Amino acid sequence: MTDIHKVKKIILFKGQIETLGYFSEELARAFVQMEYEVYMFDFNKEYQGINDLIWFCEKENTVMVTFNFIGINGEKIFEAENGETFWDRREILCVNIIVDHPFYYHELLKKPPRRHILFCVDKNHVKYMERFFPAIRYVSFLPLGGTSISDIFIPYEEREYNIVFTGNYTPPHTFDKYINRINEDYTRFYQNIIEDLIHTPDKTIEEAIESQTRAEIEELTEEDLKNAFASMIFIDLYVRFYFRALAVSTLVDNGFRVDVFGKGWDLLECRNKKNLIEHGPTFSHECICNMRNSRVSLNVMPWFKAGAHDRIFNSMLSKSVCLSDGSTFIQTQFTDEKDMVFYSLAAMDKLPAIADEILSNPDKAAGIAESGYQKARAKHSWKSRAITLSEYINRECFWK
Repeated sequence: MTDIHKVKKIILFKGQIETLGYFSEELARAFVQMEYEVYMFDFNKEYQGINDLIWFCEKENTVMVTFNFIGINGEKIFEAENGETFWDRREILCVNIIVDHPFYYHELLKKPPRRHILFCVDKNHVKYMERFFPAIRYVSFLPLGGTSISDIFIPYEEREYNIVFTGNYTPPHTFDKYINRINEDYTRFYQNIIEDLIHTPDKTIEEAIESQTRAEIEELTEEDLKNAFASMIFIDLYVRFYFRALAVSTLVDNGFRVDVFGKGWDLLECRNKKNLIEHGPTFSHECICNMRNSRVSLNVMPWFKAGAHDRIFNSMLSKSVCLSDGSTFIQTQFTDEKDMVFYSLAAMDKLPAIADEILSNPDKAAGIAESGYQKARAKHSWKSRAITLSEYINRECFWK
């Protein structure tokens, strides 16, 4: 296999954000199986790491793969005195996978590495990049992947948890300081966007912000709109946590026990707090272990209307029934309820009945879990993503 690769060596990162380091380790494992040489740069040992990195890199055949600009975020360890980065000096191809909306990274997107490929986890994010950052030539869609940690599973009916949710919680009112930061007119403007998204949750963040901004400003330039997006990331966070809270509280208030793994859930306001079982902050591997011990794994999409979150694929690879809101991408990958179960953010009152249907029919639910597992194993693991990345980085256009 090695002979067909132009690329021989791949660099990844860990030691900053735990989740992204976990993704990198999963990709590293897959790349090693594909006979690449892999170096994992550990920010906990960065000075030793930079020495090892110098010896590892070869100009003609080395690629670095990162998430959310880690390694190309102005870290001093990778910069020379004249400001030139290690990657530019060595002419290393930088593959950057951003797992959030691009408007979180406007400043970094203004000056990417000289040799740079950007992947987005939502097809709408690709369109956003093409519209507002056309100078970045190579932008493509790559959804997150899922992890399978073992081929041995707890039988479905013997699992400890009925419903789990893995992820942190921040009360939406935390973001009021941004909503109210200027004056009453701006407060009303921001609230109108939030209410629009809550009442029509199929809308993208871009659609809601643009329509409201154009209603307020007659002569709106593309640059004005681009700057407006970057100033309103708190809206994305507000609606994300609003629906995360609504999904969990709707279930617990209707008599379902929900085990939550992540920080902040003690701050959730709900009527039947006794049904909310808090396990506190949990690392990625432990989250997956808990999914593997659950009948239903709840997902609330972080406003990816044409993408997917790794919780979906981790749930399936754990043989837990994935209960999630949809996206145009997910609903083309899983076209019926044999693989997962959908609910609608626009009809949250129906969520308890949907959950009850799953839990009341364990044989059917086990079949859904098995079908989802087989499909995710075939197409949506981190190994699958590594294969896609391998095909992409070995294209002739990057090595002329």
